[in-house]
Amino acid sequence: MSMPLVQIPAAPDLVDQVYRALLDAISSGSLAPGERLTQEDIARRLNVSRQPVLQALRLLKKDGFVHDAPGRGVWVAPLDVEWTRKVYQVRGALDMLAARLAAAQCFRIDPKLIERGRRAARGRSVEAMLDADMAFHQAIYAASGNALIGQSADHHWRHLRRAMGAVLQSATQRESLWDEHQSIADAIASGDADGAARLSNDHGAEASANLGRRLAERLNSPALSTSTNALSGDIR
Repeated sequence: MSMPLVQIPAAPDLVDQVYRALLDAISSGSLAPGERLTQEDIARRLNVSRQPVLQALRLLKKDGFVHDAPGRGVWVAPLDVEWTRKVYQVRGALDMLAARLAAAQCFRIDPKLIERGRRAARGRSVEAMLDADMAFHQAIYAASGNALIGQSADHHWRHLRRAMGAVLQSATQRESLWDEHQSIADAIASGDADGAARLSNDHGAEASANLGRRLAERLNSPALSTSTNALSGDIR
């Protein structure tokens, strides 16, 4: 006779919540490059125990967002222009493949995604801009019919989200990016696989160049934010 199993109430993974909270804070600059982090301080500020914090920090270190600090704790990894360029190269190849496959199916991207992006570009919320941009590209990944593309791109997007978050507040051509997105969407919908791939490649190359230039300017600016006030709240 098999042993009966008691149902376990569904609950979000606490380690993943802590990881996401820390990654969001690092991406937004609330946890600045070079800032030291300790398990005790993070646990207190997020109102959680030290164990999920320890596991989340291990994942962040594996992913390259934090490094071991002298003594105890870790520190937030610096932004690296050259590393960001290399990440864009890989993501660009994935985006081209996804656009080509989606165009083969004449996939029509939801116009609301474009509208959402334009609204975000006119606003002041960097998080909203990043979320809209990711949602557009993820729609193309899903439309490609190859789940490996989205899975592979996810890791690279985490690093690009951080670099993009560092410069978007001062960017002046936010909405023109959505003109490029619209052109890509139109090419995909019309079944123009070569055109969709070319536009996607041009979009990624230009974004990489602009981001690298602005990121270099920001890293050389004495006004680089060191605020740490945004990491707070009760995670459940």
